[in-house]
Amino acid sequence: MGDVMGKRRGFFAELNYQAQQAEKRRRQQEAAAHRAHLAAQRQAERATKAYERAQLAAARSSVAERKAAEREAARLHVEARLAEVESMNTDLAGDLADIDGLLAWTLEMDDYVDLESLKIPQVEHPPFVPGRLAVPAPRVPEPNYAPEPVYEEPAAPGGLSAVLGGKKRHQQAVEGARTAFADAHRHWERTREAAHSGYVKKAAQRETLEAQRMAELSAAEEKYRQECEKREAEASARNAEVAKLINDLAFDVESAIQEYVGIVLSNSVYPEVFPVEHDHVFNLASRELSLEVSVPEPSSVPSVKAYRYVKARDEIASTSLPVREKKERYANAVWQVAVRSLHEVFEADRAGKIHSIALTVGVDTIDLATGLPTTVPLVVVAADRETFNSFDLAKVVPQFTLQHLGAAMSKSPFDLVPADTSRGVRVRGQ
Repeated sequence: MGDVMGKRRGFFAELNYQAQQAEKRRRQQEAAAHRAHLAAQRQAERATKAYERAQLAAARSSVAERKAAEREAARLHVEARLAEVESMNTDLAGDLADIDGLLAWTLEMDDYVDLESLKIPQVEHPPFVPGRLAVPAPRVPEPNYAPEPVYEEPAAPGGLSAVLGGKKRHQQAVEGARTAFADAHRHWERTREAAHSGYVKKAAQRETLEAQRMAELSAAEEKYRQECEKREAEASARNAEVAKLINDLAFDVESAIQEYVGIVLSNSVYPEVFPVEHDHVFNLASRELSLEVSVPEPSSVPSVKAYRYVKARDEIASTSLPVREKKERYANAVWQVAVRSLHEVFEADRAGKIHSIALTVGVDTIDLATGLPTTVPLVVVAADRETFNSFDLAKVVPQFTLQHLGAAMSKSPFDLVPADTSRGVRVRGQ
């Protein structure tokens, strides 16, 4: 099956597929079974921690206390194991319920895809965060210059002091004062010049740093602007592609119908325990969609009925599902996938572009005779739109629906018995 078409998705189908996988995870997290699993898991963790604490207490206690502590530790250990079993059984029940409800899952939602929703209405840009580049370097403070020295002339002697040698002493004092003033002024000038020179140097360094910061800030702003322009351009290009797809679909362009079906199928979210892959080819001349669906091998489907704790051996054992139940569940899952696949495409195709679907549901496996990859067809059916859309799928039994459509069906999907297509299949209502 994969050799003919090759598993592939178009651009929008791949985007949609990734979004739907995220939605699947969200839905699973909200499911009641998942909440029960988390509760059981938390209980198991609490019991395990309590058991570990009890073991520690037992090791530190007296002989009498140790025995009581050991009994308590053993009790808590059993509780932990029982909680673990409960968690495993909750998971198992959820998986089996998911497999049994493959068709019901899709009936809860409308499979139509509004292509306008694929457009990006408005590009959201992250804020520009310049970080340190937005912070200017601190300004260099002006130096605090010492006041300029002022020359003070020694007072001239008067009266008797002037007569008794005072003039000479005054002259000496003046010379000393002038010398001291000259020395002080030179020191002041040198100090002032050194302070000013240091200020100029630091200011120049700051200017260099600021110039570098502004250049880096400008480069960061330009990079951010280019990134915003790129996001805008990508959104514009994507919106243009979506608009073209919508227009081509309206005018029955074959590739557009092919792409739309790919988007629809990418919306088809299956549980992790039963993953499904789709391939398809649309032929405009016949208005028929060839759809191939790959389901997992029987061995990948749960075969356990329940888990239980065996206290005597301190181990978790499992009870296998009866072979008949495993075969019935797997076969029913295959029949559900077939009916679901037809439903999803026909429901999504509101415009009626597709008149009929030729569907094959099979398993990709290894041929035990040759050791080579092969596909075993389990359901081969053709259905026309008018006939299929007249069914009430909420009330059908998928096996009977396929038989009503004249499908070729495997007598034992679980044993990978191929569907017998020798008599052919037909499109009813044509």
